Amino acid sequence: MKTLTATEARKNLTHWLKAAKGGQEIGIVYGADIIALRPVPVEAADYTQREYGATAADMDAFALRTDAELARERKSGRMAVFTGKLPKRRAG
Repeated sequence: MKTLTATEARKNLTHWLKAAKGGQEIGIVYGADIIALRPVPVEAADYTQREYGATAADMDAFALRTDAELARERKSGRMAVFTGKLPKRRAG
């Protein structure tokens, strides 16, 4: 494992991040500890729980409320489905 001080790591952080991403073991000394730099997989499925503490039930309720709100907006004419064609601009 390559170990660095925080100052050394900061000087060329991009280099050390690329090295860690490439599989090299990189550690940064922090006090009496060594903190490892390594890629971490991010899964969107649990993002809202980790970041906001939202449960699956919270997200289901949010999806239902959002779908209902979108349906109301479409029905009122304030929102339309985009067909891929922009309306012609009027002069004036």
